[in-house]
Amino acid sequence: MNDTSPSRLERMIARLSAQKAFLDFAASQVRDLPGPILEIGLGKGRTFSHLAKLFPSREIYAFDDGLRAPADSAPEPARLALGDFRLTLAAMRGRIAPAALAHADFGSEDRGFDAGQAVWLAPLIAALMAPGGLVVSDRALSMPGWTPLAGPEGLEWTYHAARAG
Repeated sequence: MNDTSPSRLERMIARLSAQKAFLDFAASQVRDLPGPILEIGLGKGRTFSHLAKLFPSREIYAFDDGLRAPADSAPEPARLALGDFRLTLAAMRGRIAPAALAHADFGSEDRGFDAGQAVWLAPLIAALMAPGGLVVSDRALSMPGWTPLAGPEGLEWTYHAARAG
């Protein structure tokens, strides 16, 4: 390892700092927009827990391929969809109100795989979004009609935000 390159711990801290900054930014942007919150990639429930703190009176729906989060960091079973995103996100269309915010945390260390996943994931998310809602993600997602937002500055990790059209 190069002595000047960041350690895995330093990269993790930078990623989590950017994630929190973008979630806080997103909350300020959609505070007055009605609709549920979507957590796409529940993982261990860290961001779900933060979203629940930011939006205590909102419904939060979480999606993942399996449950790895402790009970206090996951939604109630009626708001948890487990399985392939292609199936679980598509199944929610028309079953929930258009979302004010979607947070997608699906990145891996394989950037090529992530880019391919972003291609089919973006339209599934778009179908669930309210006009003017925000999509925040650890990987670039784009759709016609979405407007990229700069978000917080001065972060050591790249995160993404877009306003749904």
